[in-house]
Amino acid sequence: MKSNRWMGFGLTALTYLVAILVFFPILWMVLTSFKTEGDAFAFPPQLFFSPTLANWQIALLDSNFTSHLANTLIVTLISTLIALGLGIPAAYALAYYPTRRSDFTLSWLISTRMLPPVGIIVPLFVIFRDLGMRDTHLSLIIIYTAMNLPLVIWMMRSFFLDVPQEIMEAGRIDGTGLWQEFRHIAVPLVRPGLFATALLCMIFAWNEFFFAFSLTVTDAAPLSVYISSFKTAEGLFWAKMSAGATAAVLPVVIAGWFAQKQLVQGLTMGAVK
Repeated sequence: MKSNRWMGFGLTALTYLVAILVFFPILWMVLTSFKTEGDAFAFPPQLFFSPTLANWQIALLDSNFTSHLANTLIVTLISTLIALGLGIPAAYALAYYPTRRSDFTLSWLISTRMLPPVGIIVPLFVIFRDLGMRDTHLSLIIIYTAMNLPLVIWMMRSFFLDVPQEIMEAGRIDGTGLWQEFRHIAVPLVRPGLFATALLCMIFAWNEFFFAFSLTVTDAAPLSVYISSFKTAEGLFWAKMSAGATAAVLPVVIAGWFAQKQLVQGLTMGAVK
């Protein structure tokens, strides 16, 4: 009994230690955003300093920040909606009306997520350049939709499979058509999973940097590219970059905080029968 108590205490302490190690870089970024550039580069690092809001004034009041934020919102929201609009019906078909090629289709879809971005950036760059789509919202929307579509299909298919078949069969016996079954039975039952999938797609699109940095310049550049602009020929401005990065991640953190109940409920659907 005593050994179990000590084991539980050890696991709790280990959990707190891992949480601190994971959270510490974020905490340090937030602290650095309130430092001067001199304090940010000080060695050894300073835990006690005179805070300043100058970096936040530059990050939030700069017109570049607002334009990059608008670009991020446009690209993230539209690509997420398109990925959900295409992926949910596909996941529904793969879950309830599979064919002998369904397993191959699923394997092929997930393999596209394993493809390294650096391996396809050159042909994508040439294609978008020749089509006049470089540095446009449309180019990023196409890429982010393709990037998130396998995630939507795989996650939503697993959520659809968790729905008891008896419910679907009862609807069919009552004469429910395919569209009514999809809209009024299947989708409402997987609403927590749908919300979790949408939030994950938004996070992936919001944080993406490589494609945005390679395919945009100014007109369609999102916040991830804006943060990299603090590395200039004059040097690396750590404090200003930290303020910009903190401001960039705040919307996602706030959205995740308010949606944590739905997110956990969606990600744990079917875990306990």
